[in-house]
Amino acid sequence: MDPLCTASSGPRKKRPRQVGASMASPPHDIKFQNLALFILEKKMGTTRRNFLMELARRKGFRVENELSDSVTHIVAENNSGSEVLEWLQVQNIRASSQLELLDVSWLIESMGAGKPMEITGKHQLVVRTDYSATPNPGFQKTPPLAVKKISQYACQRKTTLNNQNHIFTDAFEILAENSEFKENEVSYVTFMRAASVLKSLPFTIISMKDTEGIPCLGDKVKCIIEEIIEDGESSEVKAVLNDERYQSFKLFTSVFGVGLKTSEKWFRMGFRSLSKIMSDKTLKFTKMQKAGFLYYEDLVSCVTRAEAEAVGVLVKEAVWAFLPDAFVTMTGGFRRGKKIGHDVDFLITSPGSAEDEEQLLPKVINLWEKKGLLLYYDLVESTFEKFKLPSRQVDTLDHFQKCFLILKLHHQRVDSSKSNQQEGKTWKAIRVDLVMCPYENRAFALLGWTGSRQFERDIRRYATHERKMMLDNHALYDKTKVRQIMLHIIMKDALVNKNVTK
Repeated sequence: MDPLCTASSGPRKKRPRQVGASMASPPHDIKFQNLALFILEKKMGTTRRNFLMELARRKGFRVENELSDSVTHIVAENNSGSEVLEWLQVQNIRASSQLELLDVSWLIESMGAGKPMEITGKHQLVVRTDYSATPNPGFQKTPPLAVKKISQYACQRKTTLNNQNHIFTDAFEILAENSEFKENEVSYVTFMRAASVLKSLPFTIISMKDTEGIPCLGDKVKCIIEEIIEDGESSEVKAVLNDERYQSFKLFTSVFGVGLKTSEKWFRMGFRSLSKIMSDKTLKFTKMQKAGFLYYEDLVSCVTRAEAEAVGVLVKEAVWAFLPDAFVTMTGGFRRGKKIGHDVDFLITSPGSAEDEEQLLPKVINLWEKKGLLLYYDLVESTFEKFKLPSRQVDTLDHFQKCFLILKLHHQRVDSSKSNQQEGKTWKAIRVDLVMCPYENRAFALLGWTGSRQFERDIRRYATHERKMMLDNHALYDKTKVRQIMLHIIMKDALVNKNVTK
């Protein structure tokens, strides 16, 4: 037995603990002068805190015994941002607006790397969106900037392609798709918003505590998340995947030109396979649906980035043959950085005359037809009126001239080294959308056609609710001035037309 433990003749009085007090430690060289850490003892314990403080100091970090104005980072374990703020309030300590509230994982990673690691979302402690520090009004005025509040709007969140919550987002996208098949707009939006916000998180959700402070996660959504955390799957998603109606609609809508109404009709008629539908002589198909069945295998396979780039070369060659100064921009998922997609979209505009723009797509179509590259097309003429008020519907298509095509892409254009080795079919059918917009509307059209769908819904919602404006693929309108602006445009057009008639 340690003699120090038996030296005392009676019970020792417990010393009152000071905020942040710690055992004295020998001085260490400080390598990172711009950082001052304070390790919170709450839920961590004195022994572990002292150990981490000593270890951090040995690694060159400056660690304060007590919380002071010089502290730049508060490190906590098993605490949310809200709990740390509440602790600070109880201690009657006013938090600096520059404080970083971090999980202990950041400190551990930093000590392992021998330098401060870049702070990401998985390190930052989240404050509940409904959090308020009522006992101390002065504290409310200076919430830490480092505790990031996640916006309810997708357009206000940074979302990379590195989705760290696939197990949840895949589930919600299936439920959203099923809601869309049932034309249940409310459920569709609920699940898509949940999937969108979870994709933006730079960390993986491993417990319900991780969902604190995250918007767009209602009670139903949280129940599904909790079930997936506990069981590894959702019973509701499993039921949807086994549902005959969902399976049928999923299959039918995979055909180019088949929407919900046609899918409903075929399902009610008892069809459950495409082969039965194609062999039924009583059914009549549109031109688009016939093309969809004819090139089905190619169209349901993913378009790679290499194939999209090759299509881009085809489009630019054709467009520039008639309009050399035109801007041709690939939009959609490929512009957002995705490696695969189901079609390829292009926005075309030119600073030239409107007449040249109107004639461009018919000329391009004719050129591809002569070259044997055109498998299908549907040209939709422009109905754009610049003095018309914007649509309030978030999913409404714009009024620009557009063409929905199926092009023949030869494998040689994608990979010339394999072209001579291939036998049989040497091309693949690719879905392509071309949109022709006036030059002055290019920025808004580019934003609208880049997507994603949820981003577009939210940026229009944000414009309406937060900025009192209306946004569509044509322009941004100030709702408080829109009547005067529209009136000005109408009068200007009338004056121009009057001068022309003279």
